[in-house]
Amino acid sequence: MSKGSRGSRPPSQRQLRVGELVRHALIQLLQRGEVPDPVIEKTVISITEVSMSPDLKIATVFISPLGNDDPQPVIKALAAHQKLIRGRLSPALGQMKYMPEFRFRADTSFENYARIDALLHEPEVARDLDESDDGSGEEE
Repeated sequence: MSKGSRGSRPPSQRQLRVGELVRHALIQLLQRGEVPDPVIEKTVISITEVSMSPDLKIATVFISPLGNDDPQPVIKALAAHQKLIRGRLSPALGQMKYMPEFRFRADTSFENYARIDALLHEPEVARDLDESDDGSGEEE
């Protein structure tokens, strides 16, 4: 038996490749405006990542609506049109044995990066970083 649980394994090359194919197909679908929903049509949506399950039957789509602080209305609108999206993507993803089920999630990575950046610029942290950058490696 392998170390760790099934959930801790990194994604395979196949999962990564299929995730990118799905991401590109979704981006093209949204750019063409094929999802008839006013919330989706008036929002610029960035699809940052598509994470595929090991059996490629579930695609978790991480989105970030640009210029909108609350991603929940966009996520609800996309989830409401999941069947339409699956149908429209099937020609673009025809080489797949199963068309994946889509789960839309908010991408919080940018918020995490901003929080870490703010922490690094706090005076206490900046002072500690300056002390360790003096080149001697020892405190005086």
